[in-house]
Amino acid sequence: MPRTPPAALRNARTSLRRRGGSMSAHDALPAALRQWLHQAALPWSARSALRLWKRAMAETGDPQAARARLARAEARLLARDARVIWGPDYPAAR
Repeated sequence: MPRTPPAALRNARTSLRRRGGSMSAHDALPAALRQWLHQAALPWSARSALRLWKRAMAETGDPQAARARLARAEARLLARDARVIWGPDYPAAR
């Protein structure tokens, strides 16, 4: 008679495709980018944050300027979402 695996192992079986180490991808990010992500309002993926970070660093070469660029990108995304969710008269939508 087959033995039932413990609950922890049953939960690990899934038909979902595993994308592989999202935590290891986050851990591999530059320290300044990880610090910015820690206070970010949106749940950035390591991949998209790193893509934007690399572009900003290539243009400015300054981590502080790159963080400012990430903050502006996040503000644009939040404003766009605010317009969709609460309408164009919402203060953050401007």
